[in-house]
Amino acid sequence: MMLFSDELYDGQLLRTVGHCTYGGAELGECWATAGEVRPGDRESWYRAWTKLADRTAAAAEVSRRAGRRASAMRAFLRASNYYRNAYIFHLEAPLPTLVRDAYRRHREAFAGAAALMPRPAERLAIPFEGGALPGYFVPAPSGGRRPLVISVGGYDSTAEESYFFNAAAAGERGYHALIFDGPGQGELLIERGIPFRPDWEKVISAVLDAAIARPDVDGQRIAIIGESFGGYLAPRAAALDPRIAACILDPAQIGLFRAVRRRLPLPASVSAQLPAGPAWAIALLRFVLGRMARHPTKGWALRRGMLTHGVATPWEYLVETARYEQEELLQQIRCPTLVCDAESDDIAAFAKEFYDRLTCPRAYLCFTAAEGAGAHCISGNRALFHERAFDWLDSLFEEAAHSVAA
Repeated sequence: MMLFSDELYDGQLLRTVGHCTYGGAELGECWATAGEVRPGDRESWYRAWTKLADRTAAAAEVSRRAGRRASAMRAFLRASNYYRNAYIFHLEAPLPTLVRDAYRRHREAFAGAAALMPRPAERLAIPFEGGALPGYFVPAPSGGRRPLVISVGGYDSTAEESYFFNAAAAGERGYHALIFDGPGQGELLIERGIPFRPDWEKVISAVLDAAIARPDVDGQRIAIIGESFGGYLAPRAAALDPRIAACILDPAQIGLFRAVRRRLPLPASVSAQLPAGPAWAIALLRFVLGRMARHPTKGWALRRGMLTHGVATPWEYLVETARYEQEELLQQIRCPTLVCDAESDDIAAFAKEFYDRLTCPRAYLCFTAAEGAGAHCISGNRALFHERAFDWLDSLFEEAAHSVAA
């Protein structure tokens, strides 16, 4: 526990503070801001974090106008993360205006930082099914033709937050990075109302098309990193698109429905029959889930799930999750795959089973609470995660390069 007794609030605080590693936060101002929040009160959370974000964005503008590029860039990065954190507990349908407002400021602040980076991040519009996926190409400091890391976010992540999750770490190690929003995420969800879809391999294939067309990307060394629900989305592409040379999953997820079913207040023999029946269990769950969804904190994940999947009721959300299962695809993954686990992360419950089912070259890492790394997405120690994950990837790509040279 960091500060809040409520696990949901404490987890989101850890997530935000965890971005300190790559310039997305400062501990002192986060701690002071969290102290202004009344426990379990999402309105006070929104006000406190918005106030900090506004103050930080204003400081960034002052620095930019004065030509202080480094100060402006760093302040814009923090402001972007704080705006994202401000709206997190309001992700529900109908989407409140305050979410759109804070999201737009989150995106604008990151764009301000991206333009001021030593090698500016390039805004992308990736062609996809008659429209475009928004994102950024974040070049390695050295430039030139380099390997690429594609970061795939999860339920409430954005392209901009993926900079802190993986793009900054990739650049430090000489990789280009590509971050983007797909259906159910960021701009597509908040501005366009486009929910998740099960066939996310098509989304990532469109991103690969755009990446490989670039002369500065080494098309033989493209890695994909899936964060949170991205640990379900990314392996679909790894199984079905041979252009992916390596896959890192943080954590690995076999399917959404089995994770939801695991939490239901029913005997395993009964939950195994869902969502088709039995009728009494369906009636019970309609009541229980509907009541839970109204709870300010315990119902947050349900309300967020209904929004991101475009359904109207908690029961419809449960039924929808049954479309997100990929056990049959795991043995089709051929690229080397690193499966990450965290001992205190309930979402990682199936990571070891995922690893055991793989037939490709594979590795397994379990992060612990004793390392400050046991939480979801290793939010308490992203530096440690990147040390281990990128050391694995570096070795893999170095061996591939030596093999080609030989």
